[in-house]
Amino acid sequence: MKILANDGISELGKSLLENAGFIVITEKVSQEDLAKEVNDQGIEMVLVRSATTVRKEVIDACPGIKLIGRGGVGMDNIDVAYAREKGITVINTPASSSQSVAELVMGHLFAISRYLNDSYKNMENGDFSVLKKKYAKGVELRGKTLGIIGFGRIGQSLASYAFGAGMDVIAVDLQTNPVLVKVPIGTSQEASVSITPSQSLHDVIGKMDYISLHVPKQADGSAVITAKEFDMMKKGARLVNASRGGVINEDDLLVALENGQVAGVALDVFENEPNPRKDLLNHSNIACTPHIGAATMEAQDRIGEELASLIIGQFTKA
Repeated sequence: MKILANDGISELGKSLLENAGFIVITEKVSQEDLAKEVNDQGIEMVLVRSATTVRKEVIDACPGIKLIGRGGVGMDNIDVAYAREKGITVINTPASSSQSVAELVMGHLFAISRYLNDSYKNMENGDFSVLKKKYAKGVELRGKTLGIIGFGRIGQSLASYAFGAGMDVIAVDLQTNPVLVKVPIGTSQEASVSITPSQSLHDVIGKMDYISLHVPKQADGSAVITAKEFDMMKKGARLVNASRGGVINEDDLLVALENGQVAGVALDVFENEPNPRKDLLNHSNIACTPHIGAATMEAQDRIGEELASLIIGQFTKA
């Protein structure tokens, strides 16, 4: 069986699949040529990350597809329900990238607390003394409260790191069962903290010094954070979005930054990827990264391994 890993796959994942008898193609196919190439090459499985979309039109045009796989968590670039109605297996790798995304968020939390993003841009050509005064209003993470909106695997992994940094954590999620968060201490010890998420963001948002979003793109396209939520935040709150573009209203975000309601923001995802609006990229109080939450060697190996395991388990005979 032929597999097109159109957004790439780790060497580990590729080797596992090839050793199991699959043919893995990694040459990138443009979105407009995807259906034609799938049919012309007799491809039966398509693996994507976030760049390639597999919508109804592609599914209808490619009757030979048996599986669509997403290397990552969110599957909003795939028409999942429609594919499954057509008898196509759809898989993803929800557990593989949690730690990498959480570590990126922690990096962003430190960055926007100490103006590192703006400092990196200005140190080469800026006046040292002026810049030193400009960045003299940094804050510490320890003792602050982090609000985590969406308390799945990534949110829980982030909570573990936040506890290690001395932060308090408030979780918001549709599920309100207590969650036991494990906090590794070094490589050989472990503590644990129980968190009971709140279902109501509005009830707790005013208590948060920092907010990190870990929710899927909303079905109706609406934002989770709008002008209403910004007005309810603590003055000078800081935000990180490493989930999906569109869950923060970008126009309202810029207003909140300009009026000082929000002190700093970090964005790894944007509404108009891969061409984010320039006023976000150029803003001195916004730290930007190009959707790299899962872009570590370790996470990509885990993603490739998980995809391979799922495919081998379902499409090879014992």
